[in-house]
Amino acid sequence: MEPNTVNIDRSGAAPVFTFADSFNVSTYMIDRHLDEGRGERLAYVTDSGQVTYAELAARVNCWGQALRDAGLAPGERLMMVVRDCPEFVYLFYGAIRTGIIPVPLNTLLRTADYRYMFEDSGCSAVVYSQEFAGEVEPALAEASPKPAFTARLEGPGGMAERVPSGPVSIETHPSTASADCFWLYSSGSTGRPKGTVHRQRDLLVNTVLYTEPVMDITEDDILFSAAKLFFAYGLGNSMNFPLCYGACTVLSDERPTPEMTFRIIEKFRPTIYFGVPTLYAAQCRALETETPDLSSLRACISAGEALPSPIFRRWKEKTGLTLIDGIGSTEGTHIFISNLPGDARPGTSGKVLPGYEARIVDEDGTDVAEGDVGRLWIRGESVAARYWNQPERTAATMLGDDWLNTGDTYQQDENGYFVYCGRSDDMIKVGGIWCSPIEIESRLIDHPLVLEAGVVGREDDDGLVKPEAHVVLKDPNSLPPGLEDDLLEHCKAGLARYKYPRWFHFVDDLPKTATGKIQRFRLRAGE
Repeated sequence: MEPNTVNIDRSGAAPVFTFADSFNVSTYMIDRHLDEGRGERLAYVTDSGQVTYAELAARVNCWGQALRDAGLAPGERLMMVVRDCPEFVYLFYGAIRTGIIPVPLNTLLRTADYRYMFEDSGCSAVVYSQEFAGEVEPALAEASPKPAFTARLEGPGGMAERVPSGPVSIETHPSTASADCFWLYSSGSTGRPKGTVHRQRDLLVNTVLYTEPVMDITEDDILFSAAKLFFAYGLGNSMNFPLCYGACTVLSDERPTPEMTFRIIEKFRPTIYFGVPTLYAAQCRALETETPDLSSLRACISAGEALPSPIFRRWKEKTGLTLIDGIGSTEGTHIFISNLPGDARPGTSGKVLPGYEARIVDEDGTDVAEGDVGRLWIRGESVAARYWNQPERTAATMLGDDWLNTGDTYQQDENGYFVYCGRSDDMIKVGGIWCSPIEIESRLIDHPLVLEAGVVGREDDDGLVKPEAHVVLKDPNSLPPGLEDDLLEHCKAGLARYKYPRWFHFVDDLPKTATGKIQRFRLRAGE
């Protein structure tokens, strides 16, 4: 086989991939479109401009050259705190083209989070958008050791100014399908994020296995994802999926709201829309008084957290469109169990997709009986290789025979549909993003009046999970007026905006084990 090519055999029950001995995924996702005559087709559109596939390929080369000129070498890590814009794609695939490892980071985090990830990754470079400088630059100042190269994306001396102005032809770094390609940071039950190391093959394998049975993307489609590029769901939606099939993508760096999404849909007429249940719930409320034109949409995808049945039904009633829900993970690259068009059952995550395998097991790793609840394991060629520098967590999650312990509890009904039953640990998924109760508890305890805190997830009126705080005061006999509002502002000032508690309960003590650990399962049960 020619270098950087892949043969995908679709004749069987599931696609089978055969990769060339030398394989760098940037060639397949970027350059292939020029060979197949899509150079003048639109790859990206924004409120301020558009990018063709020919321009995309040229700019990926230029940004890759700029990274080389900055002194980065193959295998070194590039941390990206970058808004959703075409430059994100140039930077990500320019890095892969040159053998550098791109690591997109959550743009909603705080200084302490960034400092930890800069230090943990041993990164050589950090590139960040202007609007995140307030959190990123203090982290860079405090980090030890410091990355050798840092730059804002834009502005005087920024990364964009370092990019060659003329055409650049660079040699693609030789790699293999199983070599390290990119990382994503995934939160853990201790609150410390984990660097999830993905291979060259992972994003392509997942794209084919998920999108072809679920939405059958063609070059005539226009995709729009309210979920941002910095985490696995958005990264697939806005970058890997459209680039695999030569489709067009709408990018916006605005905060997702019903008003923003309706405006984008009416202006750019996307055919496929990706959201999260929290946003779909807000859109349903807005649709009670608004009548946006959603007629361009042929598919609406939901993921990031379990989709409550009431939201599934409301969206169908108000738009006539069926929400296609699925379950994926950072470690799995994207979705591996999904409902399908014409086979979408509310209250379930659907069925395992061809090319993946799934098991529901007990604590001993033995398959449970049909209908029983257990831990979900999955297996497929898009599962991450390991966690960076965390061998114990790798051993506990990436299991023998290539199985991945997802950390989710599930049951499978008699018809083969997978039903989500919650997390196997205490993590809370809010708005599609994992957050640690320990981090929120630590922020609450930082308040001068708080002695202890226990945080769990609780469903709101829409069936969506939000943080709920149980607080023990230093003086339990004194509850100052306005303390709840004070604690709320205290959390908002020190945490990413989605992490603050929505409810506060002032209690005399917290349920604990004999060794002093908070029993959050008892808080969830209302004890």
